Amino acid sequence: MTMDSFLLEPSLDSVKALLILDNDGNRIMAKYYDDLTWAGVADQKKFEKSLFTKTHKANAEIIMLDGMNCLYKSNVDLFFYVIGSGQENELLLMSVLDCLYSTVSSILRKNVDKRALFDHIDVVMLAMDEMIDGGIILEADPAEVTARICLRSDDIPLGEQTVAQVLQSAKEQLKWSLLK
Repeated sequence: MTMDSFLLEPSLDSVKALLILDNDGNRIMAKYYDDLTWAGVADQKKFEKSLFTKTHKANAEIIMLDGMNCLYKSNVDLFFYVIGSGQENELLLMSVLDCLYSTVSSILRKNVDKRALFDHIDVVMLAMDEMIDGGIILEADPAEVTARICLRSDDIPLGEQTVAQVLQSAKEQLKWSLLK
């Protein structure tokens, strides 16, 4: 057996999944990027239950589960997870986890809890999409991700705004014109 048989083909796919679970282990948000490992929702739920069972009382930041590196961070009533393959660099995955947590914390104005997350779930989903695309890490700097998702509606061209954004902008302009 040669050393070449142990080397893996290089790949940009670093992240297998991003998860946010509540303190009961129920899914709040999940993005799975590997359809081969988790064939369907039943496999995903089974993995999430097993993952939560192993991590909800532990004090570590990383575990190995089903051949996957699972990095996690908990806060009040939320658990944040980044899942990578067993051969993936843990420091790279930790930078993704730190970016996810810091970005969510920034979006929720340091009030990271389940209720606040549900109130801003659309922006958090956008942040996850800005960080990871198809398992490939696009950005791991929380300030950059936050800057990308926090565009003011004034900066968006009128043709790209939704009807609600246009109405909100019109209300604000009318309010300011009446207050002058």
